[in-house]
Amino acid sequence: MSPAGTADEELVRVLFDDHAGPLYGYVLRLTGDPGRAEDVVQETLLRAWRNPSAMAGRPVRAWLFTVARNLVVDQHRARRSRPKETGDEALAVLPAADELDKAVESWAVAEALASLRADHREVLLQTYYRGRSVKEAAEILGIPPGTVKSRTFYALRALKLALEERGLAP
Repeated sequence: MSPAGTADEELVRVLFDDHAGPLYGYVLRLTGDPGRAEDVVQETLLRAWRNPSAMAGRPVRAWLFTVARNLVVDQHRARRSRPKETGDEALAVLPAADELDKAVESWAVAEALASLRADHREVLLQTYYRGRSVKEAAEILGIPPGTVKSRTFYALRALKLALEERGLAP
């Protein structure tokens, strides 16, 4: 180990032994958060170790307290400039992932249905969504049963193509 490394270690040890306790108490009063206070003390001592000439000719403790206060102020300003962080409480009100997937999928299916011609959409609505037979759908729509069958066939093909375009069909 080099003599400079030994001097650096000694500087950090002396700074920590002489000033870490009072510095921690000061920063804890400023932040109210023990974890943040430890981080600020560590960063303050690191800055002192990196730039020992900054403390030359000054009271060391006053310099350390000033650096620590500036770090706390900088952190506070940085937090205020960003949007407020939320905890896990916001996630608790969101639907589960499978519910979200179902909702997105149903929107995509509705969009695909809306892209169909009106007569195709109406046939699918009567036969699949309302569960009517071909005969019942023909009576409601006022068209022959054979037309209901052929429109259903072509509507399903068009719907499959619309779903493929949206990445939903196999």
